[in-house]
Amino acid sequence: MDRFTERDQLIRKWIYAAAATIKESFDDELDIERKSNRNDLVTNMDKAIEKQFIEKIQHFFPGERILGEEGLGDEISLLDGVVWIIDPIDGTLNFVKQQDDFAIMIAIYEDGKGQLGYIYDVMQDKLYSARTGKGAYCNKRLLPTIEDRPLKEGLVAISSALMSKEEGLARTVGRASSGVRLIGSAGIETAHVASGRLIGYLAATLAPWDIAAGKIIAEEVGLIYTKLNGDKVDLLQKTPVLVASPTAHKEIIELLKSQKI
Repeated sequence: MDRFTERDQLIRKWIYAAAATIKESFDDELDIERKSNRNDLVTNMDKAIEKQFIEKIQHFFPGERILGEEGLGDEISLLDGVVWIIDPIDGTLNFVKQQDDFAIMIAIYEDGKGQLGYIYDVMQDKLYSARTGKGAYCNKRLLPTIEDRPLKEGLVAISSALMSKEEGLARTVGRASSGVRLIGSAGIETAHVASGRLIGYLAATLAPWDIAAGKIIAEEVGLIYTKLNGDKVDLLQKTPVLVASPTAHKEIIELLKSQKI
């Protein structure tokens, strides 16, 4: 058993255990705090799950660094060595308001290169996973290489922040596609592009923990994952993101250029 196989087995157990803890909390009253604004929330459950993951990583893999959304891990300025990137609940607003459409995300990078990525759609019981060079899966089903369709033949997801800040951009891309969908979880939206349900996903600002797992999964099925302007994503910065099939990605970049974005 190589070291990544061992990690894969542990991570899957940890994710399912965390999901069970989250579901058990549904009847409890949450402690909810605002972060940057009224739509950017954190709950006691986000913090508890992140703490759970960190304790397990530190026990099994002491000395490896951890970047977590809730700040309970390490201060990281370089991706040297092995770095775990964790989002305990992606789509916290959905978790609070709907108890649906939220995900658990874990990724491992080594010297800046993605190695393992996991997005667990908790309420749909769908675990999207990938190991670089070994393909991507939904549960135990291998995801095929994405069909390279043009933008007009697929649905796109556009984040609510991008739609509100750049209404003209959203309309331009939306009109060029078959239609626009919005879920409110970067992980689930990226997973839907990777599984072929969507042709692309655009977001105004994603943090490293929103990006890390999905980027590994997306690239394993042949998707292009970049900044909105086509530049390479910096995993230590918040950044606008575009993930799409190669043809749709090229078309969307051209549309964005026409909008001077």
